[in-house]
Amino acid sequence: MEWSDEGIILGVRRHGESAAIVELLTREHGRHLGMVRGGASARMRPLLQPGNSVLASWRARLDEHLGYYQLEATKMRAATLLASSYAVYGVTHLAALARLLPERDPHEDIYQRLLFTLDDFDDLGVAAAHLIRFELAILAELGFGLDLSVCAATGSTTELIYVSPKSGSAVSRSAGEPWRDRLLRLPAFLRDDETACESGWSGQDLFDGFELTGRFLLRNVLEPRGQSHSDARAGFINAITRALQRPAES
Repeated sequence: MEWSDEGIILGVRRHGESAAIVELLTREHGRHLGMVRGGASARMRPLLQPGNSVLASWRARLDEHLGYYQLEATKMRAATLLASSYAVYGVTHLAALARLLPERDPHEDIYQRLLFTLDDFDDLGVAAAHLIRFELAILAELGFGLDLSVCAATGSTTELIYVSPKSGSAVSRSAGEPWRDRLLRLPAFLRDDETACESGWSGQDLFDGFELTGRFLLRNVLEPRGQSHSDARAGFINAITRALQRPAES
């Protein structure tokens, strides 16, 4: 068995004295593991970092075997990402989210969104907005997508500012006002298109976004698997809190 594909490194663990087992999210073959000979060496270490993009060739005698990777770098973004504490948390959390997908099951839309997210991670606010959208995409890919395009009560597509914590559907201002204390807030950047990730949010919008996605991830995906949110997610949100407090302290 043999194939070649684009991939993004999610994680690496040492195997024996010199080899490493590398976990990739690939475009056409999904989340896939393989062994890299010499992967524990100092020469290979810069390549085998989470967030880097590679061209991967995988080979095994049988499809169900772990197999071996040969990897060639196509974009070495890890050094830049790992220079920032929030980016370290963000990349770690993105990898944890990708691991919710079944192994070796292709999810090309998720691969493309992860690529887009990692390539636009320079600014904390932009990174946070992308990460929230990535959590929404994971929910949808696993069959728990939220309907944020139309009011569940009235069918209206305007003034959608709430989300029902039960159904995951949007609720308009007028329909939700009597129950606003029981509803989740829908930040404006989740009501707009992808360009809204570039501007137009407040710190409260980001916190509302993480509250929204976090609730449904926990209830529908993590708790049924006996899991909870990653520590990296909390670390990323704490980084937002610290960044917002800085101007007030100066």
